[in-house]
Amino acid sequence: MAENSKIEWCHHTFNPWIGCTKVGPGCDHCYAEAGFDKRLHVVQWGAGQPRKRTAPSTWALPVRWNAEAERLGVRYRVFCASLADVFDNDVEREWRDDLATLILNTPHLDWLLVTKRIGNAGRMLGEMFMDGTPDNVWLGATITSQTEADRDIPKLLEVPARVRFLSMEPLLGPVDLTDICHNRGEPTEDHLSALFDPDDDVNEDGTPFSYVDWVIVGGESGPNARPMHPQWATSLRRQCANAGVPFLFKQWGEWVPMMGYVEGVTVTGPKFTHPDGTIMGRAGKKAAGRQINGLTYDEYPAPTCGD
Repeated sequence: MAENSKIEWCHHTFNPWIGCTKVGPGCDHCYAEAGFDKRLHVVQWGAGQPRKRTAPSTWALPVRWNAEAERLGVRYRVFCASLADVFDNDVEREWRDDLATLILNTPHLDWLLVTKRIGNAGRMLGEMFMDGTPDNVWLGATITSQTEADRDIPKLLEVPARVRFLSMEPLLGPVDLTDICHNRGEPTEDHLSALFDPDDDVNEDGTPFSYVDWVIVGGESGPNARPMHPQWATSLRRQCANAGVPFLFKQWGEWVPMMGYVEGVTVTGPKFTHPDGTIMGRAGKKAAGRQINGLTYDEYPAPTCGD
């Protein structure tokens, strides 16, 4: 369950185990459950169900990637995990310890741990890495709505990590990142600028100030995909641009705006009209693409070290 990834924001995907439990609206149309539970019957989704550890040959792949990255003088980004959640309560502690060992033994890989359970991350990372989270761990929280942003971004900012990021896919509503209290507990008119001001990086008690380093945005794909309003994505792009935050637009998903934003896409499926009158057409993920007004947004935070 590892591969040279087709996901735009990483080089490789690694799954140490398979299986999860749905925890929010973003999970409604889970492709992993559809494939590995409903279709292939590899593992049953849900709380209390055993997760399936992947094969030793799968666990050996990151070691190969690390050796190649060292030889080439590059860094590879590894998404962990696309078919599970590292911080799932139903995963054995020993498995996470084994993953920690693998991460420590592959210093030329940047490990992108994306979770829908950011509330578990601090405790579990502390168990995994007794000497502190290593620099090659990038911690990402899945955010699909304003409710999740308000609830989970402050939790993300409390967890020690060299790189913190938001995976806003599927984006299911508008999100204003400029009106969330940061870890000083103070409201701010411009949350992102406050987080990214390099001259304002220490709390009043002298502890390092927490930052969000990257924002990834994408619409939903799959047979039951919900249309993403184009303004939800472009608003986040503007927020990031104003704050100097790297922004990556992953995809429109199945649905594409019928007017503006995207040119030359043939819509062969049904139409959907948002409450404000914006019309979306079902074109398919590949046809819809990932450009906004003719531009591709592929911005990244600085790698852990090297180029």
